[in-house]
Amino acid sequence: MKDLGGLMKQAQAMQQKLADAQARLAEVTVESSVGGGMLTLSLNGAGDLTKVTVDDSLLQPGEGEVIADLIVAAHADAKRKLDAKREQMMQDAMGPMAGMMGGLPGMKF
Repeated sequence: MKDLGGLMKQAQAMQQKLADAQARLAEVTVESSVGGGMLTLSLNGAGDLTKVTVDDSLLQPGEGEVIADLIVAAHADAKRKLDAKREQMMQDAMGPMAGMMGGLPGMKF
């Protein structure tokens, strides 16, 4: 039973590391700039859109479709960056266990 106690301590330590990583992720902000910097947006760690900056040159009649396309492209890029950051933080928190847990249902990060 001594091994079971050690395993439980390891599980608790991993759980704390994951909670710490999630707390750090909540403080993360990712940014994406598209169209040569004409449109920039930011997402927080939860994936919420927190900021959009549009270059004044885009604010002309007939540019609505261009702006919409740039927003979609910037959001997709920022989401990819956030997902990569989230996955890296979770892998760092789990250490060698990350490879084993990634294949289990419900353990995708």
